[in-house]
Amino acid sequence: RLSALGQLSAGLAHEIRNPLASISGAASILQRNPNLDPKQAKCVEVIAAECQRLNGLLTNFLNFARPRPPRLQTIELDPVLESVLALAGHGIRGKTVYFEKRVEPHLPSVECDPEQLEQVLLNLMINAIEARPDGGTVTLIAAPEDRHIAIRVIDRGHGVAPAHIDRLFDPFFTTKEHGTGLGLPVAHQIMRQMGGSLLAQGNADRGMTFSVNLPAKNAET
Repeated sequence: RLSALGQLSAGLAHEIRNPLASISGAASILQRNPNLDPKQAKCVEVIAAECQRLNGLLTNFLNFARPRPPRLQTIELDPVLESVLALAGHGIRGKTVYFEKRVEPHLPSVECDPEQLEQVLLNLMINAIEARPDGGTVTLIAAPEDRHIAIRVIDRGHGVAPAHIDRLFDPFFTTKEHGTGLGLPVAHQIMRQMGGSLLAQGNADRGMTFSVNLPAKNAET
C-alpha cells in the first residue's frame, strides 16, 4: 500500500506540473504587457513567483519519490569540494560569509556519483549559509575516518532544537519559514543509494555539523 501510495503521489505531482507550466507561461505573457496598471502587475508577479515556488517543491518531491539511480565512478574528492565552494559562493546574497576548507592530504579515492554528491554538499552549504543571518564562517572538512571518508559541513548558526534533530530527514519537516522540508530527505536518500550516510549533530557551542560519509575506495575487501 505504501509503495502504491508513493507511485500515485509521484504520478500526481508529475501531472500537476503540466497545468502549472501553462499558468506560468500565461503569467509570463501578461508580464510583457506594458499597459498593466501597478495593481495588476503586482498580481501577475505574485502568480509567477508562486508558480516558480510550486515547481521547485514538485521537483524536490519527485526527486524524493523517484530518485534516479546513482552513476557510480571512482573519483578524487578535491575537485568536487572546490566546485561546491564555488557554487556556494553564489548563495551568499550579500552576507559576509567566509568559507574555510580543511582537507587531509592524500585522501583515498571514493566511489560515488559526483553530480549527486555535489548536489548533496551544495544543499548542506546553502543550509549552513542560511543558518546564520548575520553571516560568519562555514567550514568544509574532509578526512579519513575508520574505513570511510567523512565530509563535514559545520556552521555556527542558530542550530536546531535537540528534539527536532531526529526529524530533519523526515519528508516535509522543516525549521525554515519558507522551507519545503524535502532538501535534507532527498540528500539522505541519495547518500543511502550511494552506499554512504548523512548524519546531523548539534555542536557543543552553537550551530550544526552535517556529516557525509562514503566508503574509501582502498577500504574494499
